[in-house]
Amino acid sequence: MSATHQTTDRPLAHLVTADGTVFAGEAAGASRPIATGELVFNTAMSGYQEVITDPSYAGQVIAFTSTHIGNYGTNTEDDEASIPRCDGVVVRDLTVVPSNWRSTEGLEAFLARHGIAAITGVDTRRLTRHLRGVGAVPCAFGTAPVDELRKAAAAGTGTDGLDLVTGITRTEMSTYGDGPTRIVAFDFGVKATMIRQLTELGTVIVVPAGTTAAEVEALRPDGVFLSNGPGDPAALPGPVATIADLVGQVPIFGICLGHQLLATALGGTTYKLPFGHHGANHPVQRLSTGVVEITSQNHNYAVAAGSVPEAEVTHVNLNDGVIEGIRSTRVNAFSVQYHPEAAPGPHDARYLFAEFRRTMDQAASSPSAR
Repeated sequence: MSATHQTTDRPLAHLVTADGTVFAGEAAGASRPIATGELVFNTAMSGYQEVITDPSYAGQVIAFTSTHIGNYGTNTEDDEASIPRCDGVVVRDLTVVPSNWRSTEGLEAFLARHGIAAITGVDTRRLTRHLRGVGAVPCAFGTAPVDELRKAAAAGTGTDGLDLVTGITRTEMSTYGDGPTRIVAFDFGVKATMIRQLTELGTVIVVPAGTTAAEVEALRPDGVFLSNGPGDPAALPGPVATIADLVGQVPIFGICLGHQLLATALGGTTYKLPFGHHGANHPVQRLSTGVVEITSQNHNYAVAAGSVPEAEVTHVNLNDGVIEGIRSTRVNAFSVQYHPEAAPGPHDARYLFAEFRRTMDQAASSPSAR
């Protein structure tokens, strides 16, 4: 057996879903008797470090559909947050010896250092097919007896109705960049690459999720950015009320959870998808041009069709028809469901940053355009 494949000295472990289905494997990472979370699958074929460190995965266990995970190790430059927020990692084959000139630490050592439990040797093809049928479900995995894991999985609650943002948002304001344009970015679980992209537009002031509209307005922003983040948007009435107060006062651009929160603030509703969109290969059509973008996505909730008054749908998912973008016809605000910063993923959607710049420039030259 190759040194890059599974070793034979790992403890036996099992993964059990809430409906009682059992998958055998081996304990890895920060091995523990029982780890729990809502189980979702991610179809990205690379970028596992960026996925694992995406704060949007708080409360969830990530099952990778790509067979070999850890091939190129990890490095400090590719972290999307200072620590991973996911509740666990499931893989088919966890590479033992990484090979890449940028690698400074193997993936398993990275997981262990951050206290993230993992299970390897799992038949992830069977697991993914199961999740496509039953949807994202609570799970439990580890070295404990199967009966104990089954009880822990059955007691899981998933992410419905949970505010997972409060536990991960920053507690203090931070400033990045030094351009003349001022952007206030809400940290609902913002990724490092997103901040880097925004600094190309100007000075970015990242604020905690609980920041009020008055506090934002005191910063005199040219635009407001609503970031990605974890959990159920319906569990965040505070941020929704703040966004509603800012609508019409300043240009707004939202992504992922920020998209859902903006839609809610505009009067729309959201719902939970069966197994969500998690991966770097989702086809989305831009309705104004007919062009299809390949996008990076990570969300379990979506905006209900026809629920947002005075707004047009700008993008749709070609896999299942889910709304992927909206623009208000009343005020200067737009959003998309996917990740235009694409870390990991293709860069097809990075034009949206230029669009945000245009909306801010138009508002600056014509206050009535706000």
